[in-house]
Amino acid sequence: MNNKKKIALGAIGAGILGYGIGILTASKSGKETREDIKNTAQKTRKQIEKVLKNIHTEMTELMAEAKIIGLSYKGKAKEELEKMTANAIKARNKISIILSSLHEGESIDEDLDKAIKDAVKSIDHLKTFIEKENLSEKI
Repeated sequence: MNNKKKIALGAIGAGILGYGIGILTASKSGKETREDIKNTAQKTRKQIEKVLKNIHTEMTELMAEAKIIGLSYKGKAKEELEKMTANAIKARNKISIILSSLHEGESIDEDLDKAIKDAVKSIDHLKTFIEKENLSEKI
């Protein structure tokens, strides 16, 4: 997972934890506490949505670039690129489903972590592929 995504997800997690501790130690009425929890949940959902949209966009751009690079490929290289692209499409589709779930207010805890890991793994593979191709063109 690249550093930006780690930092974003870590900040979201730390924010949720800090907020939870704050709520448990605050002297507010139950109604005020519930309202605070609701507002924080909405903010967190928006932050998660932003991170997922960025991942989705990056994957789409990298897949398009890899597709252009791979147009001249044949045989095993073409098969490997197709496999990598298929995995990236699956990961991107999971991200899309989770984004839809967020919009509909559904719980996505279990799927979120796996989808992000799969997406980041696909992004890393696509970046590595593109970097190798860019290096081989310079030689």
